[in-house]
Amino acid sequence: FPLDLDAAPKPLGLQRFLKRAIDMVGSLCGLILLSPTILMIVLAVRVSSPGPVIFKQMRIGLKGVRFAFYKFRSMHWNADDQIHREYVANLISGRLEKINQGDGQSPFFKMKADSRVTRVGKILRKLSLDELPQLFNVLKGDMSLVGPRPPLTYEVEKYEPWHLRRILEVKPGITGLWQVNGRSRTTFDEMVRLDLRYVKNWSLWLDTKILVKTVKEFLYPRSAA
Repeated sequence: FPLDLDAAPKPLGLQRFLKRAIDMVGSLCGLILLSPTILMIVLAVRVSSPGPVIFKQMRIGLKGVRFAFYKFRSMHWNADDQIHREYVANLISGRLEKINQGDGQSPFFKMKADSRVTRVGKILRKLSLDELPQLFNVLKGDMSLVGPRPPLTYEVEKYEPWHLRRILEVKPGITGLWQVNGRSRTTFDEMVRLDLRYVKNWSLWLDTKILVKTVKEFLYPRSAA
């Protein structure tokens, strides 16, 4: 169903309290229900390549506060991040011809054939299963189930001033408007505009619709970022 964003009411304090309650209950239930899957992923990552199962990375959260961001490790341990730094710089600056893996009619902005990714990691990324440890981030209060994706420090260094609004007004989330409206087929500026639309029109009903669409994307994946 469409995400109508034109006349949403301003969020109230009670709604924000309920959002946090939903985050806590949702993340806890998710961890319990998905525990068999999480255990299988832990074993697969452990056996597939040396290194820790959980990849911890510093990200930028609400109002610029840094926090430890968790994912299942999908790359070889101690892989160089210079490739991703260059990709991010090109994406944010709009040099899309250097990173477009599609064509003019169907652009696709995503790193392909990344030699740093393990065979198990490719499967985890395809199914977005590498994101499951972020449920712990939600439970801790660093993130929400729904919100803008938390950027890396070197991403924020490349931001234009108006880009910063996406991290100043709401908590980052596991899913959001960008994930259910284009994902790797949108430019960086388009992604930021989707985040700002979410900030402006936030409500519990909007969160519910995004979560429903996220479940559909999870069950019928098209692309993963």
